[in-house]
Amino acid sequence: MESLLILHAAAAICAPWLTRRLGRDALLMLALVPAAGFAYTVWAVVAGLPRQSAHAWAPALGMSLSFRADELAVVMMALVTGVGALVLVYSSRYLDRDDLGLGRFGGVMLAFAGAMLGLVTADDLLLLYVFWELTTVASYLLIGYDPQSRASRRGGLQALIVTTLGGLAMLAGFVALGEAAGTYRISEIVARPPAGGLVVPLALVLTGALAKSAIFPFSSWLPAAMAAPTPVSAYLHAAAMVKAGVYLLARLGPAFGDLTAWRAPAVLLGAVTMALGGWRALRETDLKRLLAYGTVSQLGFLTILFGAGTEAAALAGVAMLPAHALFKAALFLVVGIVDHAAGGRDLRSLSAVGRAMPWVCAVAVLAGASMAGVPPLMGFVAKEAALESLLTGDPAGLFALAAVVLGSALTVAYTLRFLWGAFAAKPGLDPTPAHRVEAALFVPPALLSVLGLVLAPLAGRYGAAIAGYTGGFRDPGHATHLALWSGAPVPLLLSLLIFVAGVLLFLAREPVAKLGSALYVTDTGVLFWTCLRRLDLLSLQVTGITQRGSVPDYVLITLASMAAVGVFSVLYDPLTALTAPVVAWERPEQPVLVVLMAVGAVLVLRARAYVVLAVFVGLTGYGTALLYLTHGSPDLALTQFLAETLSLVVFVLVLRRLPMRPVSGRLPFSFRLAAGVVVAVVSVGAGMLAMNARVAAPVGALMAGAAGSGNIVSALLLDIRAWDTLGEGTVLVVLTLGVTSLVFLRRRTYAIERDDEEEEPARTPWLASVRPREERTLAFEVAARLTFHTVLVLSVFLLFVGHSGVGGGFAGGIVAGLAITVRYLAGGRYELARAVPVHAGVLLGAGLTLTTGTGLFGLLFGGQALRMPAADLTLPLVGTLHLSMSLLFDLGVYVSVVGMVQDVLRALGAELDRQVEEW
Repeated sequence: MESLLILHAAAAICAPWLTRRLGRDALLMLALVPAAGFAYTVWAVVAGLPRQSAHAWAPALGMSLSFRADELAVVMMALVTGVGALVLVYSSRYLDRDDLGLGRFGGVMLAFAGAMLGLVTADDLLLLYVFWELTTVASYLLIGYDPQSRASRRGGLQALIVTTLGGLAMLAGFVALGEAAGTYRISEIVARPPAGGLVVPLALVLTGALAKSAIFPFSSWLPAAMAAPTPVSAYLHAAAMVKAGVYLLARLGPAFGDLTAWRAPAVLLGAVTMALGGWRALRETDLKRLLAYGTVSQLGFLTILFGAGTEAAALAGVAMLPAHALFKAALFLVVGIVDHAAGGRDLRSLSAVGRAMPWVCAVAVLAGASMAGVPPLMGFVAKEAALESLLTGDPAGLFALAAVVLGSALTVAYTLRFLWGAFAAKPGLDPTPAHRVEAALFVPPALLSVLGLVLAPLAGRYGAAIAGYTGGFRDPGHATHLALWSGAPVPLLLSLLIFVAGVLLFLAREPVAKLGSALYVTDTGVLFWTCLRRLDLLSLQVTGITQRGSVPDYVLITLASMAAVGVFSVLYDPLTALTAPVVAWERPEQPVLVVLMAVGAVLVLRARAYVVLAVFVGLTGYGTALLYLTHGSPDLALTQFLAETLSLVVFVLVLRRLPMRPVSGRLPFSFRLAAGVVVAVVSVGAGMLAMNARVAAPVGALMAGAAGSGNIVSALLLDIRAWDTLGEGTVLVVLTLGVTSLVFLRRRTYAIERDDEEEEPARTPWLASVRPREERTLAFEVAARLTFHTVLVLSVFLLFVGHSGVGGGFAGGIVAGLAITVRYLAGGRYELARAVPVHAGVLLGAGLTLTTGTGLFGLLFGGQALRMPAADLTLPLVGTLHLSMSLLFDLGVYVSVVGMVQDVLRALGAELDRQVEEW
């Protein structure tokens, strides 16, 4: 299963490259990827279920990359991969040849398919949440496919906000549920569900599931998402994304379906959604929005079935899952054909399209009949099973049955309205001309519609095959089985009632539409944007109060908050005894360094220039590095020294654009001094209290040995906290790009090389370019040139020896960055371009690729991320080298740091130089 996810990710990355060379025909090649997933799904069913695999992710936290394909999962896998492949084939002729977004479309579609595949096979709650949010991001990009369309942007934003908020609530519920169960493995939770105290966790999980599946009151995002291209709607909003919430209900139903906290809200909100969605569809004039509200109604239907918490209702639900995906995806694709061939999808302007496209009309009638529950189609089988499963006789069952009967009657009515509006000849309108469509547009919806007919006779076998899932429900419910004719008279009579009521509603479509308009007050979409505007106004007001643009104010608030926490802690739980040993000093150098640091801190208060102030602040950092050294930690000392030096350079680059003398503080010196003293006491006291609370031996002495490293910094970065390093490195890259982008905000290019129109810069035998005469220092230029390559070699040496000695990728990257900085300071922005001819973005991307790729390599071939073969080699003049695939991870850190330094120098150095020259 992991290989399928990697295949989708790789294909998504390659999609832009393929489309640039093959155009929209590349989508046909990309369709092979989900087709391979469908073939794997068939193989998994034949080979036997369940199929499962697990790889340790964070064993200490009980987290793993666990995947499991059981009966329910393979149903969803078949829908995700099969419909996905057909939609990509359809898209290869639906999208224009010259569409500039082809590569983006193909890449995001495959990324979404891979994320959805991971979601339905994940056997860990936290892993499921990761894929859940990946589908949210991908759907946002697909709905907002046309950035020039306001409707697309608003639809994508609304879907993103609603589903993300629901996902965050669901994450909180997952954590509470996992802690209550003692495990995050979904299969174990379902097999042995926790008992007691589940009302809040289940409510949070339901919130996320209902928001994802557009259940009331979260329904508004789905109709708004119809601004997306039709293939996106056919895939995301019929077969895949909107099924995610329903899938979660189905997955956890065997464990919690018999609980009132689960069953009552699911059935009630499902019933409301089914009725409201169907009623709204009866007055829609846009064919796509009509199907959207119909989808909302059908999702309410599925929510009722899986929320009922019985084996019988779940059987009907797993029958409706594929039936709904087949007929609804086919109908969306038919709308795309009508829009493509007839030039519109407003049912008020279409007439006699069925005569111009009889085969397309036949496909729509077949899919529509399945949606309405007409025999002998799969939709009829699922609806009959649903009616039979709800014949429990209790009040809750009767309520759910009445809601399904009402919703199904509305389904028949809006199905007839859709077919009439799209294909029927209308009095007073001329026949709408429509051109022929290509086979790639016609075959996918035709195949989906025919499958709804072909699979219906196999319903009995399907029910037996899915029994491994449905048998997990503790409440069997009313006896139900899947068949074209179940022999039960009540469901059949109810079906006749549904058809008659639906036909009458369609015949009275004009009065019904007027009644709907008269009863209309507002909808959740209007409420959503109203709340969002009010929230924007509130945020502006709060920002105006708290964000005054004054850095001293922000620092004061931070320090005051810290002091308040310390004072509150002492008052809330006064300290009774302090048993931590307090030692004045261990070596005679330490008090000397502390005195020098204190002197530097005092000089900071008396500094009258920003640059001098930055230097004195840096002295305290260098003093800290020397303290590390006196404590016998040269690895920490080197890291602190290099980071402090680079920070000082960045400070100086920024301070060039500020006035020479700092402004005087608005607060009295005595107040600021008192605040500093209080914060110092709180900080030192917190450290002493932490040491006082220790009951076990410090773990620091064991870290390097446990990781097999002689360098504690490398052990932390590469072994003990490698996942944190990967995440923190990604955050640093994003922050670097954000800061530098602000500097380049008004420019169309990020290039710092000399333009053809610019004058050739002055050069010397030792530098490719130099600064203006009044800024030059000959000795500095010569030294920069002579030491540059030596320092780079030193940085590479630190990279290689970092695992067993002082150094590492982070330290080596900073050393290389300092060498580049010296070249820039000596020769200016053109010399920077010569020193590092590679674009900073390439370095940042290569670094992240190395770190991420190394982790994935270990996951695939080593069983765990970053767990890979290693060997120690002894080389002359170098000593012992520890070689492993982790070295590639460290190399990624090295390259990323060099890229960040170069990007900062480009923005805060070279670009500011250019701005000064222009001014």
